[in-house]
Order: sequence, then structure tokens, then C-alpha cells
Amino acid sequence: MSMRTLARFLARARNAAGLRGDVNVLVTSSRQLRQLNRRYRGKDKATDVLSFPAGSHENGFAGDIAIAAEIAAQNARRYGHKPADELKILTLHGILHLAGYDHERDNGRMARREAQLRVKLGLPASLTERSAAARSSHRKPGPRTSAKRSTRPSRSKAGAR
Repeated sequence: MSMRTLARFLARARNAAGLRGDVNVLVTSSRQLRQLNRRYRGKDKATDVLSFPAGSHENGFAGDIAIAAEIAAQNARRYGHKPADELKILTLHGILHLAGYDHERDNGRMARREAQLRVKLGLPASLTERSAAARSSHRKPGPRTSAKRSTRPSRSKAGAR
């Protein structure tokens, strides 16, 4: 995907999500995402997308999104769509985190919004939809338990899927 195509999608997705302010998107290696994840979230593993919200939207800046290109390509193959579509899915997911959504704590609010925007923007299944499907297919029968989640990351911490 060209930078121009990604920039156009970013503008459409920001608009659709109601996110004000500029967003930087870094498409990089899994190794670098692992380093960022370890540094800002204390998790020593690669991930597909991280979001770094600006403390406030002063100066017209909403935050940064980092995407692992290799993982995006693997996801695209696994789910049968184009790598460019996967970059858009991950960008949308990151935008929603920058807009204040947190799928780990919001009882499905982010998943519902992501599904709406995915349809509006013409994208394949969203990250939260895929994650929910994967969890339910691996879940053993029995009572559900709930784990207490950490609070939303500050500027010095990253949000991930």
C-alpha cells in the first residue's frame, strides 16, 4: 500500500470515528513492535498494532499508531484478504484506541463501533470481531470468569488489541 493510499484511508477513518487531530502511523517490523510493547506495556512479545494517545489534543495532535508489517501480512493471509486491507483494519483499530475506546474494559462498546465503521469503510472483519471469534473457539465449556483489567494507558503507555 502506498503512503498516499494509507494517508487517504487514515483521513476517512479519523473522520468516520470522529477523532480530531493528526495521527502518525508507523509501519515497521515485528521486532520493533515487540520492543515498543515491552517498553510501554511490559509485555515481551510482538503484537500487530499499538496506539499511543496524545495526553490532550492540543496542537491538533491525537497520537501515534505503530503497525507490524510482517504480522499484518500474516493476518491477511490467514483471513484471506489483501495486506492493504489488513493495514486499514489495524489503522482503524488504532484510531479507535486514540479516540478513547478500550475493548479490554468496555463491555463490547469498541467492538460494536469497530464493526459499524468496518462496514462503512468497506473493510473485512475487524480486529475485535476476529479476537472474539478466536477466544470463543478456544473457550472450554463451563462458568465464565472475569478478570480485572488495568486502567487505560496514559501517554507513556501504549494501547494494543
